[in-house]
Amino acid sequence: MSETWTDLLKRDHETTERVLDAIARAFEAPGGPPRSVVADAVEYFARYVDQCHNKKEENHLFPLIERLGVPRHGGPLGVMLQEHEESQRLLAAVVSLGRAYADGEEADAGNLRVVFTQYADLLKNHFWKENDILYPMAIRVMKPADAAAVLAGIESVEAALGTDTRARYYAIADRIIAAGRLEDLVFGLDRQVLPAMLNSLPIELSFVDADDRVRYFSHENLPKIFGRTRGAIGMPVQQCHPEKSVHKVIAILADFKAGRRQVAEFWIDLQGRMIHIRYWPVHGQDGAYLGCMETVQDITEIQKLTGQRRLLDDAAGS
Repeated sequence: MSETWTDLLKRDHETTERVLDAIARAFEAPGGPPRSVVADAVEYFARYVDQCHNKKEENHLFPLIERLGVPRHGGPLGVMLQEHEESQRLLAAVVSLGRAYADGEEADAGNLRVVFTQYADLLKNHFWKENDILYPMAIRVMKPADAAAVLAGIESVEAALGTDTRARYYAIADRIIAAGRLEDLVFGLDRQVLPAMLNSLPIELSFVDADDRVRYFSHENLPKIFGRTRGAIGMPVQQCHPEKSVHKVIAILADFKAGRRQVAEFWIDLQGRMIHIRYWPVHGQDGAYLGCMETVQDITEIQKLTGQRRLLDDAAGS
């Protein structure tokens, strides 16, 4: 499935947010961020965020939706343009102080951190508004030809900055993120929160590691569709399935490890309930195969849904 203009712009947002968090983390180090990281950050923000990402919107997305009836003044579009201007003002200070810091001027570290924090706060809030307000508004007024025009405009902006622009600047982003030792968001949760979250899901989870051994299942002390006990932990997954289906399990896992398959799903009628079972390959950030996750869900009530029920229709959970 080909990528849409929203896919590309939102990925820019996600990448930039990770860069912002990595730099904020680097500032917490006793010696401050490495000079090379600050130099990379200055280039990424000045050349990619401002001169590439923002231009995709200012030169193509914003003018198009304005022609389609989204007003420039008094609405989200005007706010986005104002915030682009404010981000440029803050970026000028980030660039000036960042270059001085990268060149060895220690006295600028404190001021750089202050203005960077202001810049980061603005961008994060701005990205949220675009993702949740402006982009959905744009989608509602666009026809397929309009969406194609924005996508072509995005490609033209990147091409004007050289070959493989996005890949080159995403590589810089990856260096910054690696240097900041940015951890997954789950590391910020209290140790008791994650299992409580998983056990609250209406989906049962199981995980089999890269050696095909069972390492985890959710809802341990709660009712389950398929009963499991701690005795399953460490067992080869092949021993957890009926003999007649083991060859299928082996084939699915082999496909996952080889990258030939991204999901395997089945559904069965179990005592009058429709049960949906899916298997997913799990990969690390480096692409290495870590194992397989199984999800089991009773979808009987979901199958009965019709029409719509929006959040504003909710009456005290009825």
